[in-house]
Amino acid sequence: MYQLKINNLTHTEFLSQHWQKKPLLIKNGFSDFEDPITAEELAGLAMEESIESRIITNSNNQWDAHHGPFEDFSLLKPTHSTLLVQAVDHWHLESAQLLEAFRFIPNWRIDDLMVSFSSPKGGVGAHLDQYDVFIIQGKGKRHWRVGMPQPHLKEVLPCKSLLQIEAFKAVIDVVLEPGDILYIPPNCPHEGYAIEDAINYSVGFRAPNQIDMLSSFADHLIDNDLGKIRYSDANLQLRTSIGEIQHNESKTIKNLLIDALNDEKTFKHWLGRSMSEAKHELDIEPLEDLLSNEEVIELIKSPDISFNRIGGLRSLYQIIDDKIIFSTQGDNYILPLEMLASVQLLTDNTALRSDQLKSSINFSLFIEILTKIINEGYWYTD
Repeated sequence: MYQLKINNLTHTEFLSQHWQKKPLLIKNGFSDFEDPITAEELAGLAMEESIESRIITNSNNQWDAHHGPFEDFSLLKPTHSTLLVQAVDHWHLESAQLLEAFRFIPNWRIDDLMVSFSSPKGGVGAHLDQYDVFIIQGKGKRHWRVGMPQPHLKEVLPCKSLLQIEAFKAVIDVVLEPGDILYIPPNCPHEGYAIEDAINYSVGFRAPNQIDMLSSFADHLIDNDLGKIRYSDANLQLRTSIGEIQHNESKTIKNLLIDALNDEKTFKHWLGRSMSEAKHELDIEPLEDLLSNEEVIELIKSPDISFNRIGGLRSLYQIIDDKIIFSTQGDNYILPLEMLASVQLLTDNTALRSDQLKSSINFSLFIEILTKIINEGYWYTD
């Protein structure tokens, strides 16, 4: 397990002083850091159809971006080249362990782990991210520059699907060594170039925008046959101009939309489904020989059985009235409030010992849900 040390800051101090406020250099954030994945293993993932990957090159100031999967790595040159692989935590258990150090941030905010390998002078150029990110230095060294948010930074497109920005003023200018970490808030310009062959790990955080959320909420209404209240105007009166939408009419339309969002049950069901869905594919292997509830209970009663959550699975819960909405990979389950401690075992942990689940054996609904998600391949035992 990786132990994160944020300089001399507690988690509370980091959140109050830096989170979404200003970047931070964390020297030796992981002591004696050892890479959980090799460049060769990363390349192997980039050959898979279901895994998103890119190779970016910048030789002679000519930028090119190529999308995987890759059959070979002739594009990855001895210098000025970078291989990036998204959602490595979904496919590589050892790399996924890195995320555990950052779970003082709520689970629903953690997105995925991107891993990159760069040859000397390789990078993706100066750019902005719209989300928080921790960048961990693995093998090798990388020179980083990070700035504070700056108005009117000009965006440039040096090649298709690679958005960069023009020169910016840096407040951090440093060479990262293994175990060093950079925290970069949203909209802080940054750029990093490898000094030697280097591996970097980027822990990204989910920050949905209004467009994404409104679109997703509308889809939820459609999928569940909701949101069918129509506009009405029983008190319509004659007016001088028939071309005007009057203030009271626009207010009524706005309230129709707001009422849909203000329906607490509908909103929380949408929120659970939306925020528990992974953006990238998961490494799911449903069981061929399905377990029964009774067989799962026997596993819980057995000593030394480990229950494990697959990499990248998002599991969340909300409380509404006297019920719990437990959400995992876009599915919602309703449980009574008395099962809260049992639900928290599934949302707050990525691995459980059988003895931790023994207090839940008599909760038949919980056991039924646990059995279902094991059979579907979201949890597994060993």
